[in-house]
Amino acid sequence: MTAPPQSILSQRPSKALLIGLVVSGVLALLVLAVMLVSGGPVGFGLAALLAVAPLPVLLAAVLSLDRLEPEPKLSLAFAFAWGAGLAIVLGIALTVVGQQLFVRAGFGAAVVDDVGAVVLAPVIEEALKGSALLLLLRRRREIDGLTDGIVYASMAGLGFAAVENVGYYLLAFAEDGAGGAVQLFVVRGLIDPLGHPVYTSMIGVGVAYALTRRTAGRYAAIPLGYLAAVFLHALWNGAATTGSLAWLGLAYLVIMVALVALIAVTVAERRHLVARMGAYLPGYAPTGLVTEADVRMLSTLPGRKQARKWARKAGLGRAMSDYQQAATELTMLHLRAERQGIDPARFAAERDAYLTAMAHARRW
Repeated sequence: MTAPPQSILSQRPSKALLIGLVVSGVLALLVLAVMLVSGGPVGFGLAALLAVAPLPVLLAAVLSLDRLEPEPKLSLAFAFAWGAGLAIVLGIALTVVGQQLFVRAGFGAAVVDDVGAVVLAPVIEEALKGSALLLLLRRRREIDGLTDGIVYASMAGLGFAAVENVGYYLLAFAEDGAGGAVQLFVVRGLIDPLGHPVYTSMIGVGVAYALTRRTAGRYAAIPLGYLAAVFLHALWNGAATTGSLAWLGLAYLVIMVALVALIAVTVAERRHLVARMGAYLPGYAPTGLVTEADVRMLSTLPGRKQARKWARKAGLGRAMSDYQQAATELTMLHLRAERQGIDPARFAAERDAYLTAMAHARRW
């Protein structure tokens, strides 16, 4: 039996993606090294521990949004590294330059700090984090819906927040010791750990909408998403500068409303995808690759999980995973054709490749 056509299930990584991942990763390590030298091993160790502690839960939460059609690990790693490395370095540099312009204009230190936090940081940081999604525009097949944009944007936001938090915790440690760092962790790591992912997800929704729709003004969604991201970011930073619990509570409420809206988008898309599986896949019954039982299994997350559990016991775990992924990708192909239109020859080639993958994997 020949090897399964894995290339259709996972695109070969481009050189640009690999270079971006390496450069961003190196920059992130350099930033952390500078923090280690400046803050000392004790302070850096505590700051790094506090910054990393919530990451496993946050990453699991973000990735759980896209369980039906998981994104390529390398692309996800690129988005995270971009936020943690290049976005951090350029964000610091450009914010400092911007603040210096206000200093030269004669503004006082307090005003310059507030402008940096409320204006410059949101405008610059959201542009830099969101640029990771613009770089993924060339890999259009990887963004099939709004959920994909949210996932990639959240990964960039989590990478940025992880490294930024190390710096903030170090500053708190230097001023008030371990107690100060832990107090700040309660706010940044426990109360508002999803700030950056939520902000940048506005851009992710805009980019994904532009890619997956055929409406005349679809590309306007990108700047609108960016403005929404800047607004949320500036709202939180502005509330923090006031020191008012009322303003912080209002900002937090707005961000939570945005988070609930993002979750609602992913749930709606998942339900739509499941419904379309029930519409598209039965048409392939004559091939013998899709039965009525297969459609029922593929159409619910519990059914897919139970099928994988059974397959692992039967020694067919990888085959079942490949079958489910190929069937899901086949459905997404139909959705792309429905939403965006696809050249018939290209549609046929991709369809046949997914069917071949399903044929190779289906051994039950």
